[in-house]
Amino acid sequence: MESFKQSSGDYVTRVLSSPADVPPSDWDRLLSLSDHPSPFMQHAYLSGMDASGCARPETGWTAQWLTLWRHDRLAAACPLYLKDHSYGEYVFDWAWARAYADHGLDYFPKALVAVPFTPVPGSRLLAVDQGTRKALVHALIEHVRNLGLSSLHLLFGSEDDIRACEDAGMMVRQTVQFHWQDHPPDGERWNGFDGFLGSLTQEKRKKIRQERRKVSDAGVTLRCVEGPNLSDSDWDFFQRCYQRTYAEHGNPPYLNAAFFDHVRRTMPQNWLLFIAEREGRALASSLIALDPQHRVAFGRYWGALERVDCLHFECCYYAPIEWCIRHGYQRFEGGAQGEHKMSRALLPVVTRSAHWLRHSAFADAVQHYLAREGAGMEAYLAHLAHRSPLKKPGQGAIDENSGA
Repeated sequence: MESFKQSSGDYVTRVLSSPADVPPSDWDRLLSLSDHPSPFMQHAYLSGMDASGCARPETGWTAQWLTLWRHDRLAAACPLYLKDHSYGEYVFDWAWARAYADHGLDYFPKALVAVPFTPVPGSRLLAVDQGTRKALVHALIEHVRNLGLSSLHLLFGSEDDIRACEDAGMMVRQTVQFHWQDHPPDGERWNGFDGFLGSLTQEKRKKIRQERRKVSDAGVTLRCVEGPNLSDSDWDFFQRCYQRTYAEHGNPPYLNAAFFDHVRRTMPQNWLLFIAEREGRALASSLIALDPQHRVAFGRYWGALERVDCLHFECCYYAPIEWCIRHGYQRFEGGAQGEHKMSRALLPVVTRSAHWLRHSAFADAVQHYLAREGAGMEAYLAHLAHRSPLKKPGQGAIDENSGA
């Protein structure tokens, strides 16, 4: 249902309260034009968050998708949510919220442009061109001002997104993730997993081989099934594992069975499941998302019903990387945080978010904080570069927004 519509310059701005109000073909057409598309920005994935109830007002995610139209044709769009908490975001601003509260000010609700519960870098501001993308950012800020909200945040944006946000005066924040990339020194593809291991230091090669051997010595084997071939029982087992992971930490899972059923039906080509078995009995699983067009894989969800030493590393890193090498995938993204991933040959990459605060004094304070945090981040990246698992020193952090 359309929240409101207004005209401004060459565009008509419409704020929509449901993903169902955006034609999927129009949304995905804009996504295909973006500099960093991903499966998680597909209409099917985002609409699954809404249709399943995972990202709805009841869970603190109120959709207000902002769209720009020119001559009744969608020219720009983004997944905008009003949030009354900061859960499920992975770029942490709890300290900012506490500072507001300490001064008797309301930080929530705030405005967020992001893919719910999905810390994967990529395009967030979909537009026919960069000029329209800039117009979209200005429309976002104007919308947030009109609602009297404290702030606007865009998480894990692409290079084009961040450039448009900076041009509009938004502040940029850096975080680090750890990704594996198929970049052999000689420019050729790795000759299998052993060829890849050959690029690592002797210590790291030995460690990885020992960890893989522990799994095989425990009598555990992995079965790999691509999305279209996954059975009902495969999906059911994965969901048991996924729910167990959250239960062990005393939290309800962010995503429910209805969401996984939705993406299973609407995006079957985008999933890969590793199932660990022993004596014919399944005991753990790891769900990987795939972008077949751009040859990128994403580590997403893991869970185990039984403990086996090093099985997490096998299901979540080694087996997916081996699969990527075998199938010509260029990158495997290991998800948010996790410095331990470096010893598994996932190297640091820079990700960026953009922030706008309506209160000028707080905006100044956050700007100073981000400057200090940025300096600390540079020192941290330099420290990580010295700990590279590669035989030859790399070039430090790969800038994810550069497309490297």
